[in-house]
Formats: sequence, C-alpha cells, structure tokens
Amino acid sequence: MNKALDIIALTITIVGAVNWGLIGFFQFNLVEAIFGAGWLARIIYAAVGLCGLYLLTFYAKTGENLR
Repeated sequence: MNKALDIIALTITIVGAVNWGLIGFFQFNLVEAIFGAGWLARIIYAAVGLCGLYLLTFYAKTGENLR
C-alpha cells in the first residue's frame, strides 16, 4: 500500500478519535467548534469514516506478518 496514504488516513482517524473522546468526556465537539455544524463538518465526519474503513486493511497487513 501507499505509505503516504496510510499516514494521512491514520492522522485523520486519530483526529476523529480525539473528537469522540472530547464529546464523550466533556460534551465538546471540536469539529463543530472549528467548522460549524454545516456541510464542512459533514465532510470531515465522512472523511474520518472512510479513513477508518481504509484502516481495516491494516488487519490484513498484520496477518501477513504473522505467517
């Protein structure tokens, strides 16, 4: 796989995870605080979701290393 794409996807997913942590612990949504509650925030949420799905391929990579 493309290493740059892996790093970008991991970074975006970490940002999403931090946002969910802030929501869970402090009821503070960082994405909406920065981008508002409009279409731009929805694009960010969609990007986080797509990156999370892409990172599922890391399980396949881990399995290859165990053989």
